[in-house]
Amino acid sequence: MKKLATQSIHPCKNRGISLKDMMLATVLIPISIAIAVNLYQHYSTQSAPNVSFSTLTGEKIALQSLQGKPVLISFWASDCPECLKEIPVFIELYKQYHSKGLEIIAVAMPYDPPNHVIAVTKEQQLPYPIALDLEAEVTHAFSNVQVTPTTFLVNPAGIIDLKIIGKFDLNELKTHIETFIKG
Repeated sequence: MKKLATQSIHPCKNRGISLKDMMLATVLIPISIAIAVNLYQHYSTQSAPNVSFSTLTGEKIALQSLQGKPVLISFWASDCPECLKEIPVFIELYKQYHSKGLEIIAVAMPYDPPNHVIAVTKEQQLPYPIALDLEAEVTHAFSNVQVTPTTFLVNPAGIIDLKIIGKFDLNELKTHIETFIKG
């Protein structure tokens, strides 16, 4: 009986695995998987979904109607610190590239209370459309987005060129946008 109790208390030790190795594996394996998934998803050849965005102003924007232009789609939440840090960058991108064809649409996550989204939109004076996704149709259409921020860059042909989960590299993003604007 004592031997069974010892085995259940130290299952790794009985298999020749040190506690240090086990702890290291529990940290490194998920990180490795996340990096691999992010790299796999970063560059894509997947067509953008056929969705329509419902903006705070009541406008409906069909993504297909924007074909021929690069479209940056940001999934965000008003309580996401990294999302809020990205807002000034998106405003600058909009000011710099909108007149050259870039469209930006920010999609508030389904769980984000509309009054919070409206408050941030007014406070930050966002110049680009802000969409509510109350029924989670858009987040589901874009590979079931669950992490904020998640950014997609759709090229003029309607193909998802970039999918970035978390913080993005501004220089890389600008390079892609400028390539699409120059044709």
